[in-house]
Amino acid sequence: MTFHSMWAELLPIGRSSASGGYRRFAWTGADTDCRAWFRQQAESRGLTYELDRNGNQWAWLGDPAEGDAVVTGSHLDSVPDGGAFDGPLGVVSSFAALDELRARGVRFAKPLAIVNFGDEEGARFGLACVGSRLAAGQLTVEQAHRLTDADGITLPQAMERAGHDPAAIGPDPERLGRIGAFVELHVEQGRALDLSGDRIGIASAIWPHGRWRFDFRGEANHAGTTRLVDRHDPMLPYAETVLAARREARLAGAVATFGKIAVEPNGVNAIPSLVRGWLDSRAADQATLDTVVGGVEKAAREYAEAQGIQLDVIRESFTPVVEFEHALRDELARILGKERDAALNVPVLGTGAGHDAGILSGTVPTAMLFVRNPTGVSHSPAEHAAEDDCLAGVTALADVLEGLACW
Repeated sequence: MTFHSMWAELLPIGRSSASGGYRRFAWTGADTDCRAWFRQQAESRGLTYELDRNGNQWAWLGDPAEGDAVVTGSHLDSVPDGGAFDGPLGVVSSFAALDELRARGVRFAKPLAIVNFGDEEGARFGLACVGSRLAAGQLTVEQAHRLTDADGITLPQAMERAGHDPAAIGPDPERLGRIGAFVELHVEQGRALDLSGDRIGIASAIWPHGRWRFDFRGEANHAGTTRLVDRHDPMLPYAETVLAARREARLAGAVATFGKIAVEPNGVNAIPSLVRGWLDSRAADQATLDTVVGGVEKAAREYAEAQGIQLDVIRESFTPVVEFEHALRDELARILGKERDAALNVPVLGTGAGHDAGILSGTVPTAMLFVRNPTGVSHSPAEHAAEDDCLAGVTALADVLEGLACW
């Protein structure tokens, strides 16, 4: 199948007719349909299909037991009402790159695999990269069992309902030990390539990033009869904290976002008893990130105290800075720069977005390729990459895989 036909097959799965965005959440019907699509692509190419203990899907060319395998791929799940490219572009491009290598008639010197990591976005259970974290031992079985969705369904329950046995979830060092290099292609979630005029880039590092939950606890009361001076309204310090996050991020040259909120009792005519907001913050280095988050928390506590509100701040997830292995990164630059006789012509750029490649980087050598995003918009139905740029990404990935895995 061509890139275009694969993309057309995948495009309708999990798409909301109301928003035009995608709702491919882990272990739901849309996720199951995406998984069926991946398996069909693998088997139609004569690849050996595997579903690992953590729900990650693998398609193997060659014997994985030989080790030193070259692996590529990404994920197929989405954020709420997300775009079409974040994740799926990497998976579709991996199958297309394999097709291109076969058309070139190359001989494979190492096993090659394509992977679809489960629950990368964390949209359902609130933790990103669950499949790769479990495999790499960065998420314990006990922690995984405590993950619940908005309806109180636990991760093991969701897996079981989708037909996957959750009893075996946990670290998978034997499987990861087979991998000699992992290269993930992804749409750029920014405008660096658009501004430089390049179709393809190489990742240098992933910024440190995390998620913090702010629980503002006040007193529920009647919105029409309670005097302003008698209120303990948690919405006020929450609103001021949102503005503080923007201010702290701007001063530090970082980013900070309150993008999710839960309110109790959530009535139009009721003063809330609880406002729960989730902060996502990212920065180029750890010191800057600590400054931003510390500044936001300090401001939140001051605002809460002034309104007689109790505040709890809980760090729900955190990923330190990821420096992709320099030797592998430089090899990608050499391979992609050969045609232009200058590896420096391939831009190397950092990113504030987390990826499975970042999770695996502590276990196996990893690298990333980015495909130009003309608007920089991501996690939105407006996310886009031109087909010519996508095809350039397929060729670049095929070149990299040939350089790493073929004679």
